[in-house]
Amino acid sequence: MKKLGPYLAFTKKSFLGRSAYRFDHFMGIFDTILRIFIFWEIYRALYGGRSEVDGITLTMVTTNFILAMGLDAAFFVDDYYLPSRIQSGSIATELLLPVSVHGRMLADNLGNALFQLIFHFVPAVTVSVHVIGIAAPTGPLVLLLFLLSALLGYGVLWTISFAAQMFSFWLINIWSIVTIKNSLIKVLSGSMIPLWFMPDWMQGVIRFTPFSSIFFLPVQIYLGQLSLAEILRSFLIQLFWIAVLFLIGMLLWKKGQKKLVVQGG
Repeated sequence: MKKLGPYLAFTKKSFLGRSAYRFDHFMGIFDTILRIFIFWEIYRALYGGRSEVDGITLTMVTTNFILAMGLDAAFFVDDYYLPSRIQSGSIATELLLPVSVHGRMLADNLGNALFQLIFHFVPAVTVSVHVIGIAAPTGPLVLLLFLLSALLGYGVLWTISFAAQMFSFWLINIWSIVTIKNSLIKVLSGSMIPLWFMPDWMQGVIRFTPFSSIFFLPVQIYLGQLSLAEILRSFLIQLFWIAVLFLIGMLLWKKGQKKLVVQGG
């Protein structure tokens, strides 16, 4: 527990730091609610008064984008944590601290994510559920499995960001990499377009990527579309991607440190 003490302190610090920006906090809630209502109106228009299209009900679609967008608002990752410290030279100081840099990265992100989960996700989803409505989980076990899958989904999202940030050892600016990464996540994770509407061949391709593990898998569990065996298999898939992406990030981290040259800091 003592080893976790410094990381818990970093988590607490980032959580409390977010509470200082109240206007940003309220605008974040408004932004999430606004995006949810815009997508609701778009899908209502696309369905044209029908309750079901190709076996996909409007309730399923509504539940998908409310939960996915809510989780997207809560799943905070700072894609520029490492790049900013390499550019400023402060990475040299962090490397001398008796804590791992990547452990501090995760702790800082978790503090922000926890704040957004409580003060962005909960208010935005509560308003959306009362006004629009979503499908209810089939039972408390399904809800628990959904939450566990969502937590693993955040792990996948964070490790993707972690691996992407490692390229800052070789590139002056990783903005293009981050932009491509975020675009792929938006489109292929199911947060913008439910993967049910993707062509069969594309769904087959997406299954071999980590993106569907972030939002779509948790939503499928919530909607009761997966059997218990399939849920357990989906957990293994999420854990697999977390392990693979973290390993890639650590390999790049070790190689990147050998190229690191700090001026100032």
